[in-house]
Amino acid sequence: MRILVIEDDEKMSAFIAKGLTEAGHVCDVCHDGRDGLFQATQDRDNYDVMVVDRMLPGLDGLSIVRAARAAKVRTPVLFLTAMGGVDDRVEGLEAGADDYLVKPFAFSELIARLNALARRPPVQEQRTVLKIADLELDLVKRKVHRAGQTIELQPREFLLLETLMRAEGRVLTRTMLLEKVWDIHFDPQTSVVETHISRLRTKVDKPFEVPLLHTVRSTGYSIHAPR
Repeated sequence: MRILVIEDDEKMSAFIAKGLTEAGHVCDVCHDGRDGLFQATQDRDNYDVMVVDRMLPGLDGLSIVRAARAAKVRTPVLFLTAMGGVDDRVEGLEAGADDYLVKPFAFSELIARLNALARRPPVQEQRTVLKIADLELDLVKRKVHRAGQTIELQPREFLLLETLMRAEGRVLTRTMLLEKVWDIHFDPQTSVVETHISRLRTKVDKPFEVPLLHTVRSTGYSIHAPR
């Protein structure tokens, strides 16, 4: 692994760097918070994990992690600090850190935690807007537009459309929709799915020239752009 250590105590940082190097890792060290943030953002794709102290000159550890996350740096972060209170740990994790280890520490535990962080799959940035052709669904604002026109949907209609759009191009059966949209895990023998699909089609498709919502006979429903 290539590891960035941001630690102002030179004896401590030398001890950590020596131990990591002996374990077969490549280690870069910064002793100032601002330098550490610069290194983290400039070489964002080169580090497998970062070790960050909380109390640093120039810029404290919390600010480093918050700024790095705001800059879309996804490198896993472990806080290594003497600030070991419950509130301190909660504050560090909520700032965007992935793990928290309190000084004094066992070096074997540090290595184990860093290895665990490096094994984690990369975080995928969540989409906040779903788009198919000229249809857009904003998950944050809870708004739907098509061809620039606002489409007013009831909460269940919005959830139904979101479910279909997340599965763009795939067919969702009636049973799948009952489970995902209504949290019903048995067949209630009602036409609730068909009724809501009809309402959705009236609002999303009928006022426009090209239909996006499709019925697959005897199978289910799908939404996709014209093929």
